[in-house]
Amino acid sequence: MHGKAVVVGVGESEYYKRGGAPETEFQLACKAIRRAVEDAGLDLSEVDGLTTYMDQRNSPLRLAEALGLKELRWSMTPLAGGGNNSAAALMCADAAVSAGYARYVVAFRALAQGQFHRLGSGQGGGGDGARGMAWGRPYGLMTPAQECAMHTKRWMHDHGVSQDALGSIALACYANAQRNPRAVRYGRPLTREDYHASRWIVEPFHLFDCCQENDGAAALVVTTPERARDLRSTPVSILAAAQGMGPDIGARSFQGKWFPGTFYENVGKMLWDRAGAKPTDVDAVQMYENFTGPVLMALCEMGFCEPEEVEAFVGDGRLEGPDAALPFNTSGGNLAEAYIHGLEMVSEAVRQVRGDSTCQAPKVELSLAAGGPGYAPGSAVLFGRA
Repeated sequence: MHGKAVVVGVGESEYYKRGGAPETEFQLACKAIRRAVEDAGLDLSEVDGLTTYMDQRNSPLRLAEALGLKELRWSMTPLAGGGNNSAAALMCADAAVSAGYARYVVAFRALAQGQFHRLGSGQGGGGDGARGMAWGRPYGLMTPAQECAMHTKRWMHDHGVSQDALGSIALACYANAQRNPRAVRYGRPLTREDYHASRWIVEPFHLFDCCQENDGAAALVVTTPERARDLRSTPVSILAAAQGMGPDIGARSFQGKWFPGTFYENVGKMLWDRAGAKPTDVDAVQMYENFTGPVLMALCEMGFCEPEEVEAFVGDGRLEGPDAALPFNTSGGNLAEAYIHGLEMVSEAVRQVRGDSTCQAPKVELSLAAGGPGYAPGSAVLFGRA
């Protein structure tokens, strides 16, 4: 790592409310990849690697044929988890490029929740996950919202954290989305009064504590710094990445010291050690919010503050706008830009270093993207100037 690979292009489809896309999910994936490659100044035939996560529908082989790739040298996906692997997809692309397995690798994710089932519903389930569901479904524990609410509620109780702290995360995302014309919630600001007045989904989560369900796709192109010199885009270095959980991994991750928690303690330690940096060095943070509660926990586990400090750390608008104390989810995040399983937030972390975000923080040297907290294994990636 430490800049052996760089991001040279980002792209996305239009983002739609669930069911609003006129294209299929596969077409959305193709559109995002085309735009990322165009942003890099490459030809599609030069791409020879594809990586994604939790996507069994958009085959790299089918994409390679549809997009006109000359050859496919690298294709893989992190197997475990969901949006918690959004940063791990960049880690895989970094590994391929740094080791010489491929020259130009595209990390992508596409979702059409109108075409297929809603990702946050209680539908589906099978394979290895079915055994775990046997412990919850008979008691009504069926959805990601219910799972995350359970450990958020316990964590809030243990550390004296109020509902207002959750609201501060939602308010920051909505405030920043008002600067971003791509955002599905652009032009629809949120007040603290509206937040508290919104209906409960499952306590402690109100409606605005829960991520959107959207149609869309996002993609990033990764290559070496040497190849980037011949391209027109501004390269952004992958300084460090981390994926995993532990120590003390048990038969079920929601046990022992890990409940309540988000499994990001060791991810943070690995990331900071590999980068030679610390949380206070970071100039902008994009942290996956499927729900607001795990964001608070992950901020603490990654070392930004202690649980007893988190209310003050996120309160009083300290996360809102480009001049925030900590510029946070500057595109609006999953809550207010679009829920593309978190990869759109990795793109925003790159944009902050390039200097072309719609909510651009000043003098960004280090930009962090963290995957979905609350599900293991977690992942995070730290970007910097090339």
